[in-house]
Amino acid sequence: MTNPLTPKERVKIPRQEMLAQPPEVRRHDFDEVNLGLSIVQAHSEAARCLECSHPHCVEGCPVGVKVKEFIELVHDGDYLGAAAKIREDNVLPAVTGRVCPQEHQCEGSCILGKRFAPLGIGYLERFVADYERSQGKIALPPQAPPTGKRVAIIGSGPAGLSAAGDLVLRGHEATVFEALHEPGGVLLYGIPEFRLPKAIVRQEIENMRAMGVNFETNVVIGKTITIDELLEQEGFHAVFIATGAGLPKFLGVPGEHLAGVYSANEFLTRVNLMRANEFPDYDEPVYDCRDRIVAVVGGGNTAMDAVRTALRLEARRALLLYRRTETEMPARVEEIHHAKEEGVEIVTLTVPIEFIGNESGVLKAARCQKLELGVPDASGRRSPVAIPGEEYELPIDMAVIALGTGANPLVQSATPDLETNAQGYIVADEQTLRTSKDGVFAGGDIVTGGATVILAMGAGRQAARAIHEYLSTLDKCVKGVE
Repeated sequence: MTNPLTPKERVKIPRQEMLAQPPEVRRHDFDEVNLGLSIVQAHSEAARCLECSHPHCVEGCPVGVKVKEFIELVHDGDYLGAAAKIREDNVLPAVTGRVCPQEHQCEGSCILGKRFAPLGIGYLERFVADYERSQGKIALPPQAPPTGKRVAIIGSGPAGLSAAGDLVLRGHEATVFEALHEPGGVLLYGIPEFRLPKAIVRQEIENMRAMGVNFETNVVIGKTITIDELLEQEGFHAVFIATGAGLPKFLGVPGEHLAGVYSANEFLTRVNLMRANEFPDYDEPVYDCRDRIVAVVGGGNTAMDAVRTALRLEARRALLLYRRTETEMPARVEEIHHAKEEGVEIVTLTVPIEFIGNESGVLKAARCQKLELGVPDASGRRSPVAIPGEEYELPIDMAVIALGTGANPLVQSATPDLETNAQGYIVADEQTLRTSKDGVFAGGDIVTGGATVILAMGAGRQAARAIHEYLSTLDKCVKGVE
């Protein structure tokens, strides 16, 4: 069915707003904040698409989702067809529809956005994925015949899952190895329930199992088994390293050893996987937040996740300490808006320079330095500089450091012929993602440093293409063509 509206009529349709739980309700529970679009809203939003002959939204998507085509299917009411169209390029639509920064990518490239609100591509992606789930049907794209080739994927985060999905569609056998007890990586342990429900991630994992992806948990590559053993003894023809960058970064100030000081990784993992959010039904594996003052240091999405989690764990005050102004804050605008609605206090131009403990070694305060913005740094943001004499003591009971992550050295230390750079990240070719070790590829945060879910998925797709070409080369070698 063709959209009967003219472009002038389409731009007059207002962008559909997604309903959300009221702030006074959601700050006390871990239920999902955003509630999704209705069928009527989804049809109205799809009708806004200008059906560009050269859709820039596709160019703005790191995994190349065929946005125009899936939007047309939504407008026609073929929601399962729309889900299948997305899955040709994106194996996790219910995830990316929730956590992908569309405003900087597909929606940021939408031609509507030049004069009007851009098309709600992320909302529609979430809608069709949720519709598919509600119907109990998986809209799987067609797969190529089996090739007999086996690929080991280290890490079940977004890069590993994306690569696995593309590889099985090409007919290869893909086995994903996960160090923890359940696959999902950062999608499970790093993003809180109120933003990405665990049931959504688990359903996407089940969808991938239905596609033919194998998962092996409680396997620590570098300890349980090495990359050399995967290639030489276990019969894998290629390996893709997608372990992410999970080594926490700290401030490097006195007192970070005190009880009550966490990295954001540890704090969120303890809440997400050890069920601290279900206290008292489960023992609380984090320092008790109830009626206490919690300060989170940082300004990205992880910092926002941590401070909003602390609020839901019944903190009396939940503070976000950020060294620049709110304008420079890298977190998504929606997340900042939701946090402020819920009661998070954002303290800008401030950084802790010391954590102070009591006689028992338990955190009781942070000595903070007031800052002002100076000249821009290498990223273009203005560098914060200390204001002499502007120090003060802030009483707090818990601190969560959310300053990003570095490269975990475990896989690299067990693979001596794998080249790394000065920061410990794996060196891989920008185009092919090949490493210094034959048959081994690497991509995502373990190569680039911390980035978004969708950029990691883009790296996974890129790796799948390169691995497929490599496996095809092996076939030629066997046949004596090369």
